[in-house]
Amino acid sequence: MGAVPSAVADAPTAGAAHAHGWALKNSGSTARFRGLAAVSRTTAWVAGTAGTVLRTHDGGNHWSDVSPPGAGALEFRDIEALDAQHAVVLAIGEGEASRVFRTDDAGATWTESFRNTDPRAFYDCLTFFDERHGIALSDPVDGKYRILSTRDGGRSWRVLPSDGMPPAQKGEAAFAASGQCLVSAGSHDAWIATGGAATARVLHTTDRGRTWSVADAPVPAGDPARGVFALAFRDRTHGLAVGGDFRPDQPSPHAAAVSEDAGTSWTPAAEPPTAYRSGATWLPHSRRIALTVGPSGSDLTLDGGRTWHRFDSGSYDTVDCAPDLGCWAAGERGRIARLEL
Repeated sequence: MGAVPSAVADAPTAGAAHAHGWALKNSGSTARFRGLAAVSRTTAWVAGTAGTVLRTHDGGNHWSDVSPPGAGALEFRDIEALDAQHAVVLAIGEGEASRVFRTDDAGATWTESFRNTDPRAFYDCLTFFDERHGIALSDPVDGKYRILSTRDGGRSWRVLPSDGMPPAQKGEAAFAASGQCLVSAGSHDAWIATGGAATARVLHTTDRGRTWSVADAPVPAGDPARGVFALAFRDRTHGLAVGGDFRPDQPSPHAAAVSEDAGTSWTPAAEPPTAYRSGATWLPHSRRIALTVGPSGSDLTLDGGRTWHRFDSGSYDTVDCAPDLGCWAAGERGRIARLEL
């Protein structure tokens, strides 16, 4: 385990005298977890391969297998926890492989609330604006990204009209790498991260998915394996984009960017992570501190994303922080960790 730079420990928002970095927790699973929802320092959910959903309520000391019955053939890539009891999980894939489930009792029972019947659609990510309103994202259908919307906490869903969606580029798609290709901030704003095409882009909505604007992002592009893999917004204005080339034998220069105008424009990080990164999150209550993770390590920024410094070499796919500074990461072979501040 690497140590988080002491500046985090000294930050007023961290509220700790020393920062120790990621502390691995024994999940008892070999699944790859790309879906993660941090509720608090004690409670978190993860979702991954073979239809696996785990939940902890004691800081990761014990994990309960709360996987939906009969979901073993599904690939869960995103989970959003509305609180300790209520969560919505997304399975990805073509056609009916894309599904949404909701639980109201901490995973004891699940209800399938959406099953995709369009063979052209492939859902990647979902996000919630509040406990009732949320959207999910599909790769382009008929040349435009498709948005699924809920107004009842994920109990029912409907496809939104595509009139307000800009055309997709040839080969463009979203990466279901960390559950962070679609993120939100506030009650109406959301952003989509794209890749796989000539230019990596970020799309922005201010009306919960009805209309979208688009901006180019200065991260590696021009190949199906390159683009923006994750976004993180600490408010409606300040955002981070991370990504690169997910192939381990390929370099990923300029794999991070910053926006200070709600994603209208993006500036390359002056000192980006040295390799591909798939997940990112802001430290709550901080204007400067954020984390990013990937298969080759984790990085920290103390200046709002302009410069990044590696603090751990372990493999993680996704990262998320709760309001009480409970930060969690998850990835391959059942790896789950909590940041010890």
